[in-house]
Amino acid sequence: MDCLFCKIIAGEIPSTKVYEDDVIFAFLDIDPKAPEHIVIIPKAHIPSADAVTADNCGDIGHLFSKIPEIAGARGLTNGYRVVNNCGEDGGQTVGHIHFHLLGGRQLAWPPG
Repeated sequence: MDCLFCKIIAGEIPSTKVYEDDVIFAFLDIDPKAPEHIVIIPKAHIPSADAVTADNCGDIGHLFSKIPEIAGARGLTNGYRVVNNCGEDGGQTVGHIHFHLLGGRQLAWPPG
């Protein structure tokens, strides 16, 4: 499989890991858009939000249950934003569902 995030999970591409368990992997974004910018991915290859099903939604639920823990460990005690881009028009650039955890400053809305 030629998936960037699957290669990161496998250790074939280096990353700065901030959290890992048997279901998810979280690492620092290489092009941060905020002082704290963490990418959180399920280890199972799910191409996008459009591919979430009854069979794999448990992994996404687990991922979301860990976001407060990851945010707290990174000092994001005054709030944060979680972003998912789905499909080309939605700005998705890697074909593996992922969530951006952004914080460390006040974030504007709309994001642009």
